[in-house]
Amino acid sequence: MNIQQVTWEEALPLRHRVLWPNKSVSFCKVKGDESATHYGAFINGELVCVASVYIDGNEARLRKFATLHEHQGKGIGSKIIEYIVLNLKCLNVRYFWCDARTTALGFYQKFGLEVEGCEFDKSGVSYYKMSVQWH
Repeated sequence: MNIQQVTWEEALPLRHRVLWPNKSVSFCKVKGDESATHYGAFINGELVCVASVYIDGNEARLRKFATLHEHQGKGIGSKIIEYIVLNLKCLNVRYFWCDARTTALGFYQKFGLEVEGCEFDKSGVSYYKMSVQWH
């Protein structure tokens, strides 16, 4: 597996396919995509996982994290999050957060993120804000 930066245009089709296949492709574009850092995991040249990070000062937000269904449960997502966390720490980011689907809370807890606040709904899907602060 190879992890590297990709463009938002490269990330968009995979986001759409995994996260919101019943919505339009444009629904999967996020304000700030042009200035965010996008990571992709490749296996045999195929993009199988993407994650986008939006940095504002010493704070970073993870958005649109998606792994192709046939590659889920194989540790690919964990590797890309580990890679992102290392990069963020090198950039002196101190606060890392995301809106996590309720079904993924356990995944994010492995990386030290904790639930912050109450459950909420986005487009019919339940989420929690999760975050971690580094010193």
